[in-house]
Amino acid sequence: MPLPKETPRHEWSESHALETMPLMLHLHRAQGLAFARARALWARHDLTPAEFDVLATLRNAPPPHELTPSQLQDSVMITSGGLTKVMQQLEARNLVTRSRQQLDLRIKPIKLAHSGKRLVERAMAELAETSGAWVRGVLDAKEIGVLTKLLGKLAEAGDASTA
Repeated sequence: MPLPKETPRHEWSESHALETMPLMLHLHRAQGLAFARARALWARHDLTPAEFDVLATLRNAPPPHELTPSQLQDSVMITSGGLTKVMQQLEARNLVTRSRQQLDLRIKPIKLAHSGKRLVERAMAELAETSGAWVRGVLDAKEIGVLTKLLGKLAEAGDASTA
């Protein structure tokens, strides 16, 4: 009589952070699932993740929703060369505008155009709705609160260690 098959084991993972490795794997998987949903939504709005990041960052800036390139670079997860390309694409689509500062003609602030503001607000509202429905379909309100608090604690600790 053959022996029952054992569940495959990953010996190397058991020797590394047995307590925290499952957490890290679940975090990465959940992030991947959330990002896949967001990517599909952005595509429906004819946006790349980088374009959405730039538009959302500008929308989050106080009115008139304008930042210098260096301020924008500090807030997004795009290289400076990538940011230049994204800015050109957004400007060509009239979603952002660029102007020169009176005091320093080298600085060309980036301003969210009215059409860009409408687009990113629609995309963000849809993202909040679909993401919220996904999370609420899996977790109850208490679980959402606990998870939010715990992830916030991890994020704050990470922010403190990089400061």
